Amino acid sequence: MVWQQVYDPFGNMLISTLLGAIPVVVMLVGLGFLHMKAHIAAGAGLVAALLIAIFAYGMPAGMAGRAAMLGGFTGLLPIGWIVLNIIFLHQLTEKHGSFKVLQDSIAGITQDRRLQLLLIAFAFGAFFEGAAGFGTPVAVTAAILIGLGFSPLAASGLSLIANTAPVAFGALGTPVITLAKVHGYDLMEVTAMIGRQLPFFSLLVPFWLIWAFAGRKAMWEIWPAILVTGGTFAIAQFGVSNYIGPELVDIIAAIVSMVALVAFLRVWQPKKIWTSTSLKGHEEGSGPAKPPEAITRHSREAVIQAWTPWAILTVFVFVWGLPPVKTYLNSLFAPAFPIAGLHNMVQKMPPVVPTPHPEAAVYTLNLLSATGTGILLAALLGGLIMRFNIVQLVGQFLRTIWLVRYSLLTIVLMLALGTLTRFSGTDTTLGLAFANTGVFYPFFGTLMGWIGVALTGSDTASNVLFGGMQKVAAEQLGLSANLMGAANSSGGVMGKMIDAQSIVVASTATRWFNHEGDILRYVFFHSIALASLVGILVTLQAYVYPFTLMVVH
Repeated sequence: MVWQQVYDPFGNMLISTLLGAIPVVVMLVGLGFLHMKAHIAAGAGLVAALLIAIFAYGMPAGMAGRAAMLGGFTGLLPIGWIVLNIIFLHQLTEKHGSFKVLQDSIAGITQDRRLQLLLIAFAFGAFFEGAAGFGTPVAVTAAILIGLGFSPLAASGLSLIANTAPVAFGALGTPVITLAKVHGYDLMEVTAMIGRQLPFFSLLVPFWLIWAFAGRKAMWEIWPAILVTGGTFAIAQFGVSNYIGPELVDIIAAIVSMVALVAFLRVWQPKKIWTSTSLKGHEEGSGPAKPPEAITRHSREAVIQAWTPWAILTVFVFVWGLPPVKTYLNSLFAPAFPIAGLHNMVQKMPPVVPTPHPEAAVYTLNLLSATGTGILLAALLGGLIMRFNIVQLVGQFLRTIWLVRYSLLTIVLMLALGTLTRFSGTDTTLGLAFANTGVFYPFFGTLMGWIGVALTGSDTASNVLFGGMQKVAAEQLGLSANLMGAANSSGGVMGKMIDAQSIVVASTATRWFNHEGDILRYVFFHSIALASLVGILVTLQAYVYPFTLMVVH
């Protein structure tokens, strides 16, 4: 029996919206304010989502359970699989001792923690976002930062803040390609429109990042380096998105930014070296600033060996992200399992879609093409180069599973919650509440993208969820559909830092277990503030000259 989604089950949008928000509120309050362990907060949110879906929205209980199950499988693969294998690689490099050599080699470029943050969290992280997405950049950069001595809160929170501006073009442009394909946008036009929004924030975020870490005064001490990092990234991001296409935007911009920063630091260094590894005003983690240690110089061979596992990781992640490689690996093994009793049994309804549309519910076991598998192979190859034998590698892998067991459980529960809200329609209720804001729609439509990513953990999923609604609402209000489709993706990137799975990835990568609430409380202000700034820019582009000249019609 087909079940049609109902977005206002009580005939009162305010009541329906408040009910639809309960599962997310339960999880976030439990995590951020009641200091529950992450898997318990996620479990409470999932129970609330099941109750709301079944008893308030009228979703059949069997369908609700199957939707949660589908989300749980998705949590294990691809998200949990990425986290597990990144931590496995990090554990191997620490055990071998090569991570200390890598740390010293970065200090050889600069001992200043602010500049290390620019290089790793922003530029290097953007490369991994462009190549793989789906939690990879936060996992890699947070692990490196904690290894460099940053406090757990700094490594976690700042990796999340840095992983914003590149997200719309992550995983070789997957979010914008999906937006265009699913909802009928012109790919080059909506890509160009995003490329006329995000470069402002590619320039702003590095300044914001250092201000959040070290304060305003310390930020201005290195403004030339920040300008080089963000400015080169923004220019490359604009150029590639407007004149080439979405696939290589982040990769090219990240490489340009990294090369420019390293080259700049050869001729410029700050007068004062910032050595604190904790957030200004926070004492979590490593404590107060420490005097700079003497840089240990290593042989060229040792440095090359230390970077080799991470270089292999970069190559594997890039190759695994290439569409022809994914297609070939999926042709070898990628069985699809339609979820009986759910697949095409739930219908999305107007005004979200023009006509009733069945929702597919298929779990694809694409183990070979999953980014986490590329990471695992890179870790194994790196481990062999570091002269671990097979028995040692297997033993370390099993120890890593035990280390991240609760994090994997949390990701499963959170993805179950997010998938259930999508199939039950409760997230669409929240989106419709934003869509009814009239002349203020450019601002609140941007926040719709933000809440979509905060709920689903994916800019791609947010574009699938709300991209059609953005198009319909824009046309009804006389706005550019490209403007609001792009706003959904550009606003969504700021929700990436507060989505539950990203926070769990960060806490796991830094091994700061059971502190997910601390991370959430820290990044929440930055997320809503930056999303609001995107909303203001979109509003200016909608109504105010000369910003209106930037709109692609």
